[in-house]
Amino acid sequence: MNFDFSEDVTLMREEVRRILRNRFPRGSVRQAVDAGVPFDRAFWASIGEMGWLGVAIPERFGGSGLGYEALCMIAEEIGGALAPVPFASSIQQAAEAILLFGSDAQRERWLPGLASGETIGCFALAEGMGDPREAALVTSFASGLTGTKLPVIDGDIADLCVVVARDGLWVVELDQPGVAREPLEALDLVRHSIRLTLDNARAERLDGAQGWSDVQRLLDRTAILTAFEQVGGAQAALDIAVDFARERYAFGRAIASFQAIKHKLADIYVALELARSNAWYGAWALENDAPELPVAAAAARLAAIDAFGLAAKENIQTHGGMGFTWESDCHLYYRRARELALVMGSARYWRDRLIDRLDEAA
Repeated sequence: MNFDFSEDVTLMREEVRRILRNRFPRGSVRQAVDAGVPFDRAFWASIGEMGWLGVAIPERFGGSGLGYEALCMIAEEIGGALAPVPFASSIQQAAEAILLFGSDAQRERWLPGLASGETIGCFALAEGMGDPREAALVTSFASGLTGTKLPVIDGDIADLCVVVARDGLWVVELDQPGVAREPLEALDLVRHSIRLTLDNARAERLDGAQGWSDVQRLLDRTAILTAFEQVGGAQAALDIAVDFARERYAFGRAIASFQAIKHKLADIYVALELARSNAWYGAWALENDAPELPVAAAAARLAAIDAFGLAAKENIQTHGGMGFTWESDCHLYYRRARELALVMGSARYWRDRLIDRLDEAA
């Protein structure tokens, strides 16, 4: 069975990679953070015009319908570039929730704007620390929601939010009196987070989601897409470490020739290839909505957490003292790795889910 991307998606990858590398060369994201404006709305609009945001959205709802292979590929490339765009929040999470559980009328209302980039979405699951199943405690009644969600990534720039409540998923338009957004100090400096407070906020329920089991279906799908973002980040961290090791000389030799450095880089490569193979299996399961999808999602999530965490840490170590400074991009990948290890549930949560599903299949 071939889990590699199709020829069309591979060709599209080359164009996506070229555009991202030209727009976000090494150091540019850090400079944008320094300037206090990491998010570029003009660039977000341009990738909407190029069709990146709607690849998994059917044509009738404003997308191109290329499928989840293309969406996984774009997530990987954006992860590698650390592109400061709300792709995960708006497309992998909010748009996916509406596509999966919304009525045709709801899809026609919200998906075209998300696919074009005119509308930005976000996803509110957690209410602080703890198991995400215990965090879905926003009280819902009639058409209003009351409660607090944090952190909500990209909530500062979003127009609408898909909120996990006790009885399923609700869409809240954020420009209304019942919504308050408070910035949070987050580890990731590129993707900002907020505390979202709802006070009888007007909301519209996604009727296809009835409870936690449906929320878990969504998390399984987004976990695979997040795994591709992590694989992209891990590959970029490895590439940066290798380039530095080849260029940095000590005792008259490139440090890449030292056994200790070789072993570090080899360990990253092994973990990355394991994560990549699990992610590809997840992409196949997602594209085909296969029964194996829950197991594939948990396996991809766990392998990607390990690979990105190792790559980001050892990238810093390979750079030595320089790797700990602000002038290096290493810390940005480490910050992103730590954040992505916790979104949508920690490694422990996904490990328990994998064991439970394997027990059920035994």
